[in-house]
Amino acid sequence: MTISPLSTPPVETPGHGLLAGKKVVVTAAAGTGIGFSSARRALLEGADVLISDFHERRLGEAADKLAAEFPEQQVHSIVCDVSSTEQVDALITGAAEKLGRIDTLINNAGLGGETPVVDMTDEQWDRVLDVTLTSTFRATRAALRYFKSAGHGGVLVNNASVLGWRAQHSQAHYAAAKAGVMALTRCSAIEAAEYGVRINAVAPSIARHAFLAKVTSEELLDRLASDEAYGRAAEVWEIAATIAMLASDYTTYLTGEIVSISSQRA
Repeated sequence: MTISPLSTPPVETPGHGLLAGKKVVVTAAAGTGIGFSSARRALLEGADVLISDFHERRLGEAADKLAAEFPEQQVHSIVCDVSSTEQVDALITGAAEKLGRIDTLINNAGLGGETPVVDMTDEQWDRVLDVTLTSTFRATRAALRYFKSAGHGGVLVNNASVLGWRAQHSQAHYAAAKAGVMALTRCSAIEAAEYGVRINAVAPSIARHAFLAKVTSEELLDRLASDEAYGRAAEVWEIAATIAMLASDYTTYLTGEIVSISSQRA
């Protein structure tokens, strides 16, 4: 088999001021995954950032790490359980107060797992749909209410997955939730245009990080990575860089789109 020269991950692209002066909110940003990397990329591109997560200790550690790396920019945090409408509404209100305004919301919260349909309980199905899809709806609703009253427009970027298109064994709940995120993105984008808001989503195939390794076997991760055209998984910063592009003024005519971060859509 021919090995692609792109199989070796590139050095992270430096910031180019794509989000200079912007105020960005990122959900599920504690830890080492796409959420944290998206918050870091937003700071790297010149934004002030507020991160949220349900895990208070990890959230504090993430905020401290970002603040230490970017001492000249604002880094705030709010604990938020995205399965709670009250807490999600409070997140948007609190973020607007702490940052002064909100320009971008990155909906990153999601929950996966491996369970065949025949063995799946109602509780497992409901939990994944709630954290992955319904939380995105809650945050989208709260953000659009904010933007409707604020009058200055903004951007939402949702984290979907290629599993919204692809079939994968034992992932029916997660795939259904991510397909729902895609549909929510398309439909809400039509409505959001009235408020000067763009809504798009990214659909990563595989980006390896510590949290993913906890819920997915190494064997499966290796196989999925080898199936990609480059023969490797994406780096989390590669996902975050695409999210930053969608949040930036380089995509002012793009809305309701799902950008596949993968070698192939399906």
